[in-house]
Amino acid sequence: MLLENKNAIVYGASGAIGSAVAQAFAGEGARVFLAGRSSAGLEKTAEKIQAAGGVTDVATVDVLDAEAVQAHASAVAQSAGSLDISFNAVSLPQTGIQGIPFVSLPLENFDLPMATYPKANFLTARAAAHHMTDQGSGVILTITASPSRTAVPFMGGMAPAWAAIEALSRGLAAELGPHGVRVVCLNAAGMPETPQLAEVYGLHADAHGIPRDAFHARMADRTLRKQLPTVAEIANVAAFVASDRAAAMTGAIANLSGGMIAD
Repeated sequence: MLLENKNAIVYGASGAIGSAVAQAFAGEGARVFLAGRSSAGLEKTAEKIQAAGGVTDVATVDVLDAEAVQAHASAVAQSAGSLDISFNAVSLPQTGIQGIPFVSLPLENFDLPMATYPKANFLTARAAAHHMTDQGSGVILTITASPSRTAVPFMGGMAPAWAAIEALSRGLAAELGPHGVRVVCLNAAGMPETPQLAEVYGLHADAHGIPRDAFHARMADRTLRKQLPTVAEIANVAAFVASDRAAAMTGAIANLSGGMIAD
């Protein structure tokens, strides 16, 4: 197992991506601590992990509350004996954020992702880093999407927020690398089976004046393999990157766009 004897916190574990990554971590032997705003959603993820024989704990944590994030990370490290992996998959509803031209976008709508995503990732990474640097090992994972590195209309503050997370990940990697801590950002194209992507593609389809299926097909055609990545594909890479087999990988933006971005 790739993550045997590892302890991982997954923030936003009630969402499609967070849940899938948490299950992948558990499937590779990690004890997974599920954190998020919805206890009901977290319990559903926990039930899936436990049904598959995994070990998990649940905690309601506001990732924008610095003290709550730090207290939870400290409790995990103390109770489990180490904090080895931190993955942040928090998200916001996108209606009112995407699908609107910049010239028509209210300031507060532009500012919301800018003020939420980078801050949430900073707070969770900082909390994990305190413990990982002390123990001399650990992996911090973030996630963004392809518009951080491409020219896409109607993204509002999302693309700038993702770009900020990528810059944050590189800076963290530079500071934490000498202490044995790796930081990797996963950059993915849209995953069609997630509820959030259905919302987002609907917003963009309306903005372009085409059906949602047509916009979906347009996005899939932009990939080199002519299909968008799945949640399972992203989760499998996350588990590998979090493992010791990826020990040489840090400060990287892992390209999981299916070739939508060609490096």
